[in-house]
Amino acid sequence: MGEKKRLVVIGGTAAGLSAASKAKRLNPDLDCTVFEKTGYISYGACGLPYFVGDMIREVDALISVSASDMREKRGIEVLMRHDVVSIDRAKKEVTVHNLETGERSVYGYDYLVIATGAVPIRPDFEGADADGVCVLRTVEDGILLKRRAQQSESACIIGGGFIGLEISEQLALLGLHVTVFETLPRLLPFLPEAFSRIVADELAAHGIEVLLGTSVSRVATENGKAKAVCTANGRSVPCDTAVLAVGVRPAVVLAKEAGLALGVKGSIVVDAQQRTNDPAIFACGDCAQTKHIVTGKAAYVPLGTVANKTGRTAGSVIGGEKASFPGVLGSMATKVFNCFIAATGLSFADAKAFGFDAAETAIEKSDKASYYPGGTPCRINLVYDRKSGRLLGAQGIGSESIAGKIDTLAACISAEMTVMQVNDLDLVYTPSLAPVYDPVLIAASQAVKHVGA
Repeated sequence: MGEKKRLVVIGGTAAGLSAASKAKRLNPDLDCTVFEKTGYISYGACGLPYFVGDMIREVDALISVSASDMREKRGIEVLMRHDVVSIDRAKKEVTVHNLETGERSVYGYDYLVIATGAVPIRPDFEGADADGVCVLRTVEDGILLKRRAQQSESACIIGGGFIGLEISEQLALLGLHVTVFETLPRLLPFLPEAFSRIVADELAAHGIEVLLGTSVSRVATENGKAKAVCTANGRSVPCDTAVLAVGVRPAVVLAKEAGLALGVKGSIVVDAQQRTNDPAIFACGDCAQTKHIVTGKAAYVPLGTVANKTGRTAGSVIGGEKASFPGVLGSMATKVFNCFIAATGLSFADAKAFGFDAAETAIEKSDKASYYPGGTPCRINLVYDRKSGRLLGAQGIGSESIAGKIDTLAACISAEMTVMQVNDLDLVYTPSLAPVYDPVLIAASQAVKHVGA
């Protein structure tokens, strides 16, 4: 019997553990070790805003699998508070720093998975590192922000994307006075302008001040602690806590130092099997680039769904199974108080930028039969090719039902359907759940009128 193959995984969250678990399941003889530099693994990072807002009381509720369960039930060794500091591709070894003891060790590998994720962007302005300026990426970030929020009366959120808005909602529900700073002239620019206004109005209705087209110049401090956020136009907004929510960048220092190819936004270049330009090394999750299904071009889409799926693909290949990752549409959803938002595929602006002869059609329709009580306006915008009618993207805003409608449209985009074909779908109807003509069908029927025009 030959010597066991060794798999080393750098990163113990969605992508890394998906890769390790799948590979070990397919090849039980695989010797598998996962290194995670934080004190937590397998947690639902998307739930962190709700932990901060105390909707989720205990952080353990976010943990899916413990390190002991990984070892005892899956046969995978997980070493937390272990930071991989270098990769020697020639020797097929990694050097690991034990953050608890300070010791360094060298581990060999036959297969290496880099699942180092992404790190929050810290803007280059004065005070960005001050005490009281927080980010939200890890469990430790969430614990710190929750503690600060419970001791604060006001918060400034720098960035009006999904994370920024989710944090704004939760802090406002805790009773803090919240101000959101967004450099762009409107929120969530992948949405139609009318949809963006609805989101802004929802925030305002719950007492959140939104400053659009506003650049932050610095965070003012007193005795090293954040005291106010100052804007380029001279305004100063006092706060006890500031949250940086201006996006993330791929964590690729290790990959870069090892000479692996980097691509879109500095993410690691991989093929459909998640292999890097070194056949023994795979990359998955928020550190790796992927392919957009509509454009066919490389893209960087740091989403939890993508991390789990790309990790599973890497693990399948390492475990000996044929597998490939088809790409992404960037399907995403969130809620802002009573407003639910979802999108998939290309926005109108992106479709134009990629060279499509794009058109868009927006409709509003109740998510229940008109006579049934409790209906909510459901707004759907379709982006499609004007000549062929091919569906390119969709955005929606409304009640909880909007996620399912955008999921339906994501399936249609993946199948390369036209709006004419979407119009012919046989969707369910019952007064309590949907009108006889679902909003998806209404949107498609309106779009059909403009195809070929």
